[in-house]
Amino acid sequence: MEKHNMTFYQEYEVFSKRTPSSSFQHQFSLLAPNADMAMIMAQENFMRREPVADIWVINRSDIRGMAPEEKQTLNRLDNKDYRTTKGYGYLKKKWRHYEQQMLDEKEILSWAGGKTNE
Repeated sequence: MEKHNMTFYQEYEVFSKRTPSSSFQHQFSLLAPNADMAMIMAQENFMRREPVADIWVINRSDIRGMAPEEKQTLNRLDNKDYRTTKGYGYLKKKWRHYEQQMLDEKEILSWAGGKTNE
């Protein structure tokens, strides 16, 4: 009987997104006897607190992580710097230089001798 009590509840992970166009974010884990009850519990505990466009409830046993030997495949490319934005750090300085050279209204009016068409 005790073993039955230990396996009666299953662990579920709850993901939600605030708007239809936003991405899903992990929110919390919960214990429930089945997927339907897990969905009800997720809705009751989460939807009344924050705006929600959609919820996913996933049994933790259905989530597959990478084995240690599989994680080594993530290191197969040594040079990924071109994929990160840190390689574009010079752009801020370049943009600042460009902004400093922009013409303002006073300078443009000085070309016409300060005359306006009023």
